Amino acid sequence: MTRHFVPGLELAQLFYRQVVAPILDTALQGVPYSAALIGYGSEVQGFDTVRSTDHAWGPRVQVFLADEDFQALAQQLEADLDRQLPTQFHGYPVRFPFPDNTPPRHWVHVNDLRAFFTDQLGADPAQGLSAREWLMIPTQLLRELTGGAVFHDGLGLLESYRSALAWYPDDVWRYVLACQWMRLSQEEPFVGRCGEVGDDLGSAVVAARQVRDLMKLCLLMHRVYPPYSKWLGTAFTTLPCAPPLAPLLSNALSARSWQEREQYLSPAYELAAAMHNDLGLTEPLDVHVRHFHTRPFLVLDAHRFTNALINTISDPALRALPPVGTIDQYVDSTDITDRNHTDRRILYIAGPELPASPTKT
Repeated sequence: MTRHFVPGLELAQLFYRQVVAPILDTALQGVPYSAALIGYGSEVQGFDTVRSTDHAWGPRVQVFLADEDFQALAQQLEADLDRQLPTQFHGYPVRFPFPDNTPPRHWVHVNDLRAFFTDQLGADPAQGLSAREWLMIPTQLLRELTGGAVFHDGLGLLESYRSALAWYPDDVWRYVLACQWMRLSQEEPFVGRCGEVGDDLGSAVVAARQVRDLMKLCLLMHRVYPPYSKWLGTAFTTLPCAPPLAPLLSNALSARSWQEREQYLSPAYELAAAMHNDLGLTEPLDVHVRHFHTRPFLVLDAHRFTNALINTISDPALRALPPVGTIDQYVDSTDITDRNHTDRRILYIAGPELPASPTKT
């Protein structure tokens, strides 16, 4: 029998209202709680399809309690849910394995609200995040915590946590934009230089990197956290700038020579530059491409946008940082940027504790 596909966020909301909420109302007897579907999963971003249902997908809800109530009630509440949840909901199994080859279980998770956020962020958003803490949070994780939907906020805190994370503070945003422009600047002339020496493969690789960084820049300019690679193109196509930009970027990727890549990248750079001017964050900058010094390669000189943005940052400590950016602007490994790796990020930033060099005699 073919099941009618219900997007996971819609399925979760129905599951909460029709099944989970009645169980919670009886079991908690007035103890305040919040309920949502946030965090990992393509359905949280609204990107799930029928393909998504083949693993780690089904009726899911997160239940959040205050710390004291979590300590006192979570174990019994988990038992009540396990006993009372149905086998199926709207034709989908309520209990399913994840990872594969593990015992099936239900996915109504009971959480300590504060711990849920602090464990992933490395900081408590209720206390406000420092610039350093903002820069250590991958954008995919910020998407996960601010995406999805809240079904009930009896604690009165979940929505405020999400609002606090909705977008960067102004100085941090300017710094992140500056660093994204710097990424573009660093490789602008290499599309042509690689091609000039006969390295067409290298030219294509650089062009693809520039396309990716332009897409991320556009998301950041529209105050949208860039997702990880699987959903980057999907998220980009939702932007109002995508209709004029997407054909240019696609043609740059399919081009067969460095000159043809440059033909499409140049107007894409210029469109992004005009978007920057429209933001009004700096004085207007020249949006036209020009030759790279005396070489025959067209570039925007994107570092101009970096410098202009850095000069508008009011926090002197942030302004003094090198234009490197958030952790996922300079680290491209899920072993660091995944939601479960907060401790790894902290360790990575701190650096390895290497043994002291032996004393020379």
